[in-house]
Amino acid sequence: MRAPIIVHFFAPTGGRMVTIKDEVAGFVYDDQGLIELLQRAGVHNAERWLDDPHWIEWRGWPHRYEAA
Repeated sequence: MRAPIIVHFFAPTGGRMVTIKDEVAGFVYDDQGLIELLQRAGVHNAERWLDDPHWIEWRGWPHRYEAA
């Protein structure tokens, strides 16, 4: 089973695109931005799920947002 949330590879200018169930949810530049994005999307206690591979698939290094 694939995680419903994907934090995609780094963008050339920094930051990462986030998709939720294959829909673009937004673009984030740090973990706090990711938590806020997930909370706006209805994910409760989002900070608890950042390292849970059942919820979030990190493509590339987790918790890093610098330019590629």
